[in-house]
Amino acid sequence: MPIPDVSSKPLVDLVSLRGRRAVVTGGGRGLGKAIAFRLAESGADLLIGDIDQNQAVTAAEELAERHGVNAVGVAMDVADGASVAAAADSAVAELGGLDIWINNAGIFPAVSVLEMSEETWDQVFGVNARGVFLGAREAARRIADAGTGGVIVNIISTAGFRGSAPGLAAYVGSKHAARGLTRELALELAPLGIRVLGVAPSYVPTEGNTFASAAAVDGPDPSSAPLMFTSPIGRLGVPDDIARVVLFCASDLSAFMTGSTLLADGGSTA
Repeated sequence: MPIPDVSSKPLVDLVSLRGRRAVVTGGGRGLGKAIAFRLAESGADLLIGDIDQNQAVTAAEELAERHGVNAVGVAMDVADGASVAAAADSAVAELGGLDIWINNAGIFPAVSVLEMSEETWDQVFGVNARGVFLGAREAARRIADAGTGGVIVNIISTAGFRGSAPGLAAYVGSKHAARGLTRELALELAPLGIRVLGVAPSYVPTEGNTFASAAAVDGPDPSSAPLMFTSPIGRLGVPDDIARVVLFCASDLSAFMTGSTLLADGGSTA
């Protein structure tokens, strides 16, 4: 199933997601919520999955009220196959189908290699790598059944390109895995008309990131972890900086792209 040539579409149609149905994992707050709001602004109906069901429902209600789209929030554990499959089924049932899947959920507990337990390592890989696989698998199954093609976007990290900070071995390893998986998924799913792209943000202050990064650098002073907290353009990113890149990936603006991971990092890995 070839990806169609969209050269004849006007710009307003290329960026529009009207009539498309999207899932955002970890969408109850922070970066995931910002992504969901941009997709909704562009016209997509949304299912927001989050480990915290209340946050997912609240976020869905907010974006439905603001943008007039159909939006639902569900509890979702991205490391659990049954939970991911149930969320995908809910998207089809509640939204009428599935066209876009954003694998956003992620964790990065800070533990040195010498102190890290196997359980912590497995937990990080369970969310950050297994979660990408499960989300992509369930999305691809339903998109393939519909035969209409679609897009999967994996939120990677600059940690998928380099080391980040002491204590993040599991996080860095899992993000390298997710970046590699993005390339392989693109090859396997292209015949089904499914594009797969990655977006790799640098450090962006969100509720979860602020808490976790303070632990990672043993305090909130950004100067103690320059790889995480600096960029050549002179400021940290904000969630919407990343959300706009995800919108580009999810829309027909990027119709000739698959397998790439786009750095959204203010030049910090240049």
